[in-house]
Amino acid sequence: MIEIKPLGSSSAGNAYYVTDGHTPLLLECGLRFKDIQRAFNYRMSEIAGCLLTHNHSDHCKAAKDVMRAGIDLYASAGTLAAARLTGHRAITVRAKDQFRIGSWTILPFEVEHDVDEPLGYLLANEAGEKLLFATDTFYIRYQFKGLTHLLIECNYSEAIVDENIIAGEIPISMKRRLVRSHFSLENMKEFIRANDMSKVKEIWLIHLSDTNSNAELFKREVQALTGCPVYVADR
Repeated sequence: MIEIKPLGSSSAGNAYYVTDGHTPLLLECGLRFKDIQRAFNYRMSEIAGCLLTHNHSDHCKAAKDVMRAGIDLYASAGTLAAARLTGHRAITVRAKDQFRIGSWTILPFEVEHDVDEPLGYLLANEAGEKLLFATDTFYIRYQFKGLTHLLIECNYSEAIVDENIIAGEIPISMKRRLVRSHFSLENMKEFIRANDMSKVKEIWLIHLSDTNSNAELFKREVQALTGCPVYVADR
């Protein structure tokens, strides 16, 4: 049974613990390493691997410390190069090429962000459960069957952004970047409508903006759309 535990989910730092009861993984490592250690009760040797989506610091801040702790780190060639991560613990993965970590079969896929070779991941375990992990993308071009868990960005609402621009709280330039780099509530709901949600057990909304989101509104709207339990990761 898949268990998801957000350790941090904001522009200040992102990291998530995921396990199927057999193989624990770390998704992103954008927090201070000592905070990650504390979250794992200092049992870092139990972590089978760390998946990175891209090279921004709030997603890979502790990458070198993670590798020094003996944990293999998986990312695209573009991410590893941009983050200057090298060595035998830095393992290159490619979009659409499956690989295994313990009991997980993992399929990387392309996402849309303002960096070189960002990835999302589809994680399938031996019990037939499927977890979709996607963050820092304004669009997902693929459709997925049999999903049981979603750990997915819902960064902002277009309506809230427009209200903040009118109020003078954010510059219009912020909207221009958001629409080409992050998943809005509106786009995320379109993704949900385009995919098979019949087996989904829970949805985690992650990486909410500090100023352009509304956690209760987002949870309510996604819950109404899917009929699934929806959780919002702490920022």
